[in-house]
Amino acid sequence: MKANRLLEVCVDTIKGARIAAENGADRIELCAALSEGGLTPSSGMMSAASGLSVPVYAMIRPRSGDFRYSDVEKELMLKDIRAAEQNGMKGVVIGSVTDADRLDTAFLKPALQGTALNATLHRAFDTLSDFKTAIDDAVSVGFERVLTSGHQNTADEGCTVIREAVRYATGRISIMAGSGVTPANAARILKETGVEELHASCSMRQCALPASREVQLGFASATGQKLTDARLVRALRQAVDVR
Repeated sequence: MKANRLLEVCVDTIKGARIAAENGADRIELCAALSEGGLTPSSGMMSAASGLSVPVYAMIRPRSGDFRYSDVEKELMLKDIRAAEQNGMKGVVIGSVTDADRLDTAFLKPALQGTALNATLHRAFDTLSDFKTAIDDAVSVGFERVLTSGHQNTADEGCTVIREAVRYATGRISIMAGSGVTPANAARILKETGVEELHASCSMRQCALPASREVQLGFASATGQKLTDARLVRALRQAVDVR
């Protein structure tokens, strides 16, 4: 019998990290600002999450927007990798691309060679036109996995490319499907793509009070905050385990 499929849950609060770990996540992607696609979490947050019962990988992304980074930003990313090491992370989630729409191997390879941490290539992969070249580059750099939605907005829509990526990468690097993964579509994504790892936020939106001072002063969104939901983690865990 095959080993259990893996469920990774991305979170941007320490409470969310604990909920994910306690309700079936195999691994946590720790971020700040998931509303911006995920940014580097603080050293304090990394330290707090390091004692959880499952491996925690820290997002290394210095800003929102594209993945073409300046030399100053790359230096910051290297410092953040060191912070992840010092604060007990088991891995990092990182990506960088060139103006030629290739993976930035000149930066990423020495960055990963300079750390003992494992590494996931995040969805910067989905911005690259040639997924086979991107997989080859990811292997050469030293990534252990690629997170992808199959070049579409959601993994459900990108099943065809994800399946092709799995076939092309087999034996060299793991392909993890993510973006829009829910208990309702997880089984279909797993079956149609052949991936053994799924990535999801397992979050629900908590409505804000429009009249609250936090909303009025711009500290909170009027549409509310998305928070990790224990029921969704458990439901997705169950969906992932069904074969």
